[in-house]
Amino acid sequence: MKSIVRGKPLMIRAIAVDMDGTFLDTNKEYDKVRFETIYQELKRNHIEFIAASGNQYAKLKSIFGERDMYFISENGAVIYHGNQLYNYCSFDQTIYDKVVNYIHLDQHIDEFIVCGLKSAYILKDTSEAFKKDAHFYYRQLEEIDTFQPLPNDEYVKIALNINRETHPTLDTDLETKFKEEIKLVSSGHDSIDIIMPNMTKGQALKRLLKKWDMSPSELMAFGDANNDKDMLEFAEHSYVMANSHDQSLFDIAKFVAPSNDEQGVLQMIEEKVLKSETE
Repeated sequence: MKSIVRGKPLMIRAIAVDMDGTFLDTNKEYDKVRFETIYQELKRNHIEFIAASGNQYAKLKSIFGERDMYFISENGAVIYHGNQLYNYCSFDQTIYDKVVNYIHLDQHIDEFIVCGLKSAYILKDTSEAFKKDAHFYYRQLEEIDTFQPLPNDEYVKIALNINRETHPTLDTDLETKFKEEIKLVSSGHDSIDIIMPNMTKGQALKRLLKKWDMSPSELMAFGDANNDKDMLEFAEHSYVMANSHDQSLFDIAKFVAPSNDEQGVLQMIEEKVLKSETE
């Protein structure tokens, strides 16, 4: 296992940061005053700060407020620059309908979230606990009567928690049935996002770095879960959080950052990026 890094500062032009389990602590909070100081320093030094998350853009904006920064949302399918939609890619509607119908009609699962560009959607006839959880993560969320047909939107993701007691092999069943058409990533435990192949956080970062004429050697990235894997593979300065439960990330990432409850992301940016700008 790699040691928690200390010491020599780095030359970095962009920093990509996962949210849950990485930037946010266990209580879904972060040190706002400390971050504001860091953020302004990054802006002064023309270093891009990028939130890279499986979350909806509206949720990311609720975390950071009005900022001239980039938001990679829905695991890479949707990119915003500030308030402006910069880039997105949506599912082929026929494929998306097939996957939704397989989960809902064939597997008899009601509690999952279909995620569109305009809004996310859940069924009205679901438990209050599920609705509460969905509303926490999805600021733009509509409760609808049926998924057949789906509302008029462009769809980018399906999110669900797998119940291993009732559907022990749902993830492998989905991957087998829709082999070339979907990709499954996990944000921890049995929380699964169904996304488009090649539409990941890492792919979104490749698009942004191309726009900025940057190389992966100038990119720092932080993550803790399976859906951060290709982002950490892509960035030359990659950090897995000490609190991560995904052993494979410790093999991929170059370094281990202190845990999310220790504000490990902010610590590393202060030590490894901002110190180098003042030395």
